[in-house]
Amino acid sequence: MAFTAQDVKALREKTGCGMMDCKKALTQADGNMDAAIDFLREQGLAKQAKKASRIAAEGVAFALTSEDNKCGVVIEVNAETDFVAKNADFQAFVKTCALTVMKEKPADVDALLALKADGSDMTVAELLQEKVLTIGENIKIRRFERFDGPSVAYVHAGGKIGVLVNFETSVDTTDAQFVACGKDVAMQIAALNTPYLSKEDVPAEVLDHEKEILVAQMKQDPKMANKPEQVLSKIVEGKIGKYYKENCLLDQEFVKDSSMTVGKYIESVSKALGGDIKVVKFVRFEKGEGIEKRQDDFAAEVASMIQ
Repeated sequence: MAFTAQDVKALREKTGCGMMDCKKALTQADGNMDAAIDFLREQGLAKQAKKASRIAAEGVAFALTSEDNKCGVVIEVNAETDFVAKNADFQAFVKTCALTVMKEKPADVDALLALKADGSDMTVAELLQEKVLTIGENIKIRRFERFDGPSVAYVHAGGKIGVLVNFETSVDTTDAQFVACGKDVAMQIAALNTPYLSKEDVPAEVLDHEKEILVAQMKQDPKMANKPEQVLSKIVEGKIGKYYKENCLLDQEFVKDSSMTVGKYIESVSKALGGDIKVVKFVRFEKGEGIEKRQDDFAAEVASMIQ
C-alpha cells in the first residue's frame, strides 16, 4: 500500500516522532497507519518522542580534564528530576559524552550526537535514546565547551555547577600546587558567578551603562545634585573601580584570603613554583539556568486522577 507525504505528516502528529522515523515506519507497515504506530511503539520511538516534549531542567553540569591537564571539557546534560541526576547510569552517560567531546572535538551538540560514543559501538544519539528508554525521563545534552591547553576543572555540589578554567603557564600542569591554584580560581568563579576575567574584557557599552546609572543615582542625592558634571564624572570614575572589583575575576577579593585579589593570589603561586601562570579564559555552567521549570500543581493532579 503506497503512502503520501500527508500520511507521514499525520503519523508524525499522532506520535511526535521524527519525519524520517515516520517514513520508515510507514514503509515497514506498507502504508498502514495503525501498523506504523505499532512499529514506532515497538521500537520505543513513540515513547521517546513523548518524553522529549517534557521539560528537562535538572541534571548535572560536569567538568573534567585529561590526565596531564592539557585539555578540558565542561558539559551540561539535563534530565527531568534531581533523582535521575543522581543515577549512576545517567552520570556515566554524562562522563561518556564529556570524554567524546574531549577526544573528537565536535563543533556543537548536533555534531556530538552523530559521533561514536567513547567506549561504545553506538553513536551518542543512539546511546541517548537508550538512556531515555531505560531511565524513563527526557534527557538532553544542552551545551559544552572544550579548551585546549592547561586547564583545571571543578564541579560544585554534585553537579549543580561546573567550571573549567584555561591557563597559559610555564609550570608543570600536573604539579599539585598548580592544580590546587586552578581549583581555587574555579571555586571563586563558581561561588561569585564572575562575568569577566579582567577590566579589559568589560565591553565599553556595559561600562557606559554603568556610568549612566551612577550619574543618575548621584543626581537623586541632594548633596551631589548641584555639583558640576566634571566633578560628577571624576566621582563616577572612582566608583567604577568598585564595579571592577565585583565583576572582574582578577580584581576580585580572593575568597580564601581577603588580604589579596585573585590576581595577586595567582602571582604568589607563580612565584612559589618559579614560573608564570596566567588565566586565559573560563566558563561556568549552572544546571538548568535559563530553562523555565515546570510548575506542578499536585492538588490538581490528584483531583484529575479521582474524577
